[in-house]
Amino acid sequence: MNSFRHRPFGLPTLAALMIAAAGCSSADDAPSAAVPSPGAAVAKLCGRLDRVLPTKVDKLGRRDPEPASALTAGWGGDPAIILRCGVSRPAKMADPEADGVEVNGVGWLLEQRADKSFRFTTTLRKAYVEVTIPARRTGDGVAPLVSLAPAVKEAVPEGIAD
Repeated sequence: MNSFRHRPFGLPTLAALMIAAAGCSSADDAPSAAVPSPGAAVAKLCGRLDRVLPTKVDKLGRRDPEPASALTAGWGGDPAIILRCGVSRPAKMADPEADGVEVNGVGWLLEQRADKSFRFTTTLRKAYVEVTIPARRTGDGVAPLVSLAPAVKEAVPEGIAD
């Protein structure tokens, strides 16, 4: 015999739950980022990267995006510089005419997006690390990559990502 009884929610209870849920929502306008889903080996590298990432990038303090994950990081406010580790290989890497840049020993594929932001993805590393720099923050060029290169070099070995 099951002694658990279902009790119907009354309108006051439902209203209280809705108010509580609204109070728990992200009211601080934290940035958001889709969390990649890499395999175990890449996830381990990304976890290492997360532990050595700088607290400041281009003079902006770290403010990680929602949902919280060791695979994502952010700096600044609105709009934030966003790093995602363990992303899939960008199709643009197959283009021999694609633009690239090397910053402090780390190679990056450079893609300007329709909204004038830039997306950089590491090349020749065991995990693909993507950094998105919003259009309003591109005035300093690759300064964010200068801040991030030492951590990438330390945590993600050279090679070809799976």
